[in-house]
Amino acid sequence: MQSSIYERDLGANEANHAALTPLAFIERTASIYPDRLAVVHGEVRRNWAQTYARTRALGSALMQRGIGKGDTVAVIAANIPPLFEAHFGVPMCGAVLNAINTRLDAEAIAFILDHGEAKVVLVDPEFAEVTGRALNMTARRDLLVVDIEDPSYSGPTQPVGTLTYEALLAEGDPNFAWQPPADERDAIALNYTSGTTGNPKGVVYHHRGAHLNALSQITTWGMPDHSVYLWTLPMFHCNGWCFPWAIAANAGTSVCLRAVRPEPIYQLIADEKVTHFCGAPIVLNMLTQYAHLKSFEHEVKCMTAGASPPAAVIEAMEAMGVEVTHVYGLTEVYGPAVVCAWKSEWNSLPADQRARLKARQGVKNQALAEVMVADPDTMHPLPADGQSLGEIFMRGNNVMSGYLKNPTATREAFRGGWFATGDLGVMHPDGYMELKDRSKDIIISGGENISSVEVEDVLYRHPAILEAAVVARPDPKWGETPCAFIDLVKGQQVSEAEIIAFCRENMAHFKAPKSVVLGPLPKTSTGKIQKFILRERAKQLSAEKAG
Repeated sequence: MQSSIYERDLGANEANHAALTPLAFIERTASIYPDRLAVVHGEVRRNWAQTYARTRALGSALMQRGIGKGDTVAVIAANIPPLFEAHFGVPMCGAVLNAINTRLDAEAIAFILDHGEAKVVLVDPEFAEVTGRALNMTARRDLLVVDIEDPSYSGPTQPVGTLTYEALLAEGDPNFAWQPPADERDAIALNYTSGTTGNPKGVVYHHRGAHLNALSQITTWGMPDHSVYLWTLPMFHCNGWCFPWAIAANAGTSVCLRAVRPEPIYQLIADEKVTHFCGAPIVLNMLTQYAHLKSFEHEVKCMTAGASPPAAVIEAMEAMGVEVTHVYGLTEVYGPAVVCAWKSEWNSLPADQRARLKARQGVKNQALAEVMVADPDTMHPLPADGQSLGEIFMRGNNVMSGYLKNPTATREAFRGGWFATGDLGVMHPDGYMELKDRSKDIIISGGENISSVEVEDVLYRHPAILEAAVVARPDPKWGETPCAFIDLVKGQQVSEAEIIAFCRENMAHFKAPKSVVLGPLPKTSTGKIQKFILRERAKQLSAEKAG
């Protein structure tokens, strides 16, 4: 076929094509606004010129130690400056950043270090003990371990590394001439899911997706230049929903926060004139319970995702003068990819109706190409009637490259040109999607995903337990908590407290059941446990407790 006149001699070249990368954001901001405040952490206050120099020194130091394209650099840290800097310094040398969930146990951390083939790990003093145990389990014997020294942590610690983070930076060149990726689809980050069937899966992000989703966060939220962002959302969670890169593009300020507690949140919002923060519904609920601490009068915006926030919580936040934006996403789509875009005509509605509208997940963001609710077998879109329940599918530039070293799971996730989320929802007549259930029995507690299969696996290790099934139980504080239904071995006796204690001894505490119900489990004629019946029982338990 003959090419069109626009295809002749008009290809990409060095003058008209550059690989998209969020690293370009910090270079631009540091050159234009070198003296503007970039990072706040206790007594530490650094401008963009200083922050850029530190990220370049980190990239240079890693490169001098042989770290380059395709190598994994892990970080186990709270929301402190070194983790923010790693979002730029690590990919500056071509490496891939793996920010690890700080709530995981040593066994899970060891698995991630091994599976991601980490060559370097930066360790926050708060997590040195659990990391030390993980290092004893891992097969990564040549791992370079770097201790982060942070004055905001005052608890006991035992260094586990061979040098400090500041010593590593001193090895590097603050004027390091880093290069953008040769291919914008080169990996930039590795994030692990919570594991729905045992071990977590490694989700690979590329530079293009990170670039576009970061810009989308700015436009989605209508963030003005130089916004002040408070880190109530973990940076390890989908790279902080791409906000380290978004704040660099925005030439804003990152206000770090080691622990999510109401007192420092309210204090920092007032003192630093914070304009934006993110968090799971549990964070919003906590803030409403401590509304008496509010001392700020300026406009503040909050973005929330996870289990759908109760309308009452949204209403209470907005009564405090905090504007809530509800978003939805998964690790596989760089965090939020769907947003409940607000319409001005809704402003005149009563507060409770506005809150119910905001509780819907919404429409695609600017980086996502399409989202649909469809029959999972035929892939045909379902009617937009707010009633027809189907699986949520997405496609676009902010969909992952795939699962690391897991081609089978990658093939299962990509079906018919779409990413299958595994989540169930409905599409409303106005084109706004609403999440109704999570398939594969994922429990979302305080913004963290918990696999019912993983909890059941631990329960079955108890000698007194014959059968176990775990489902989500609605909870006013956490959104959902794991509820375990247990049938004991004949003649055995064990209490609810003993079962919970056993789980807490064998897994991360936040994954352990918060309630246990003893008795026979409902089954089908083929012996399969009927979890839908147990879910209804769990809902009834919560309703009875509330009543």
